[in-house]
Amino acid sequence: MSRLIEPLRARIQTTLSGQPAGDPPWVTALEFGTDRGWFGPGSAAWAVHGDMPTLVAGIRALLTQALHPGAMAGVHDHSRYREDPFGRLAGTIRWIFTVTYGSKEDAAKASGWVLRLHEKVRGVYPGERGEAVPYAANDPDLLRWVHLAFTDAFLGAHSVYGKPIPGGPDAYVKDWAIAGRLMGVDDPPTTQAELSDQLRSYVGILRHDDRVADVVRFLRRPPLAPALRPTYPVLFNGAVASLPDDLRTLLRLPKPRGPVVPATSSVLGLTGRLLGTPPGAEKAALRRLARLDGATASPAA
Repeated sequence: MSRLIEPLRARIQTTLSGQPAGDPPWVTALEFGTDRGWFGPGSAAWAVHGDMPTLVAGIRALLTQALHPGAMAGVHDHSRYREDPFGRLAGTIRWIFTVTYGSKEDAAKASGWVLRLHEKVRGVYPGERGEAVPYAANDPDLLRWVHLAFTDAFLGAHSVYGKPIPGGPDAYVKDWAIAGRLMGVDDPPTTQAELSDQLRSYVGILRHDDRVADVVRFLRRPPLAPALRPTYPVLFNGAVASLPDDLRTLLRLPKPRGPVVPATSSVLGLTGRLLGTPPGAEKAALRRLARLDGATASPAA
């Protein structure tokens, strides 16, 4: 049995982290931070980001983010998502897990690194009347949209496929508002109602065009290893099924038919058993917290 399981586990880990076995060096480094970090055991952020529905949430976030023409232009003009999609995925996972499980210092450094990469992501995209509309990835409007789409995707996917969130949905939105501030988002939402209100403010901006259609086609059939191809369509359909009707319609995606939720839950459960839980980043964070607690307690011993 292990002859079948180990290659599959290695393929999944390579896709998510860039290496077939063990934790990447940046995960191990999270153990050695000098403060407790923004979140901890029992937090909403740890509960959501440490669970398997993140695999569905990532697909949903990319679909949603593509609907903003400025965000889509940045991906189209500057991203190597076709040539190196999994390198981009690994970089995004690194930022998420560093902010979630790392020290405050590490979270600030990781966010600063992303913002510096964004500095060169600028250009123009065609407006609805053909006019040239300037964009820059670090524009407040685009930073906010990416944060909203991310938060909504992870919360939405977890609400369908995950366990109850400690403190409920508001606790997660409030937790992840910290990540928004680290990325330069002014006054990010801190409740689910505020998240919904801010998302609705973009209704007149979002649109479907050829670039969006191209990204949807790519996300539907990415260049995965053969061992992962049978289950990926289930995850994609799971992401589409979790979308609110207005966004799914704007993406021109039909509502998946059949037992999508149980099928997706089964794939997520299998993947969790293959990879093991909690994630390595959480284990590293727990070791850091134990070390810091021991250092605090030792003088009084």
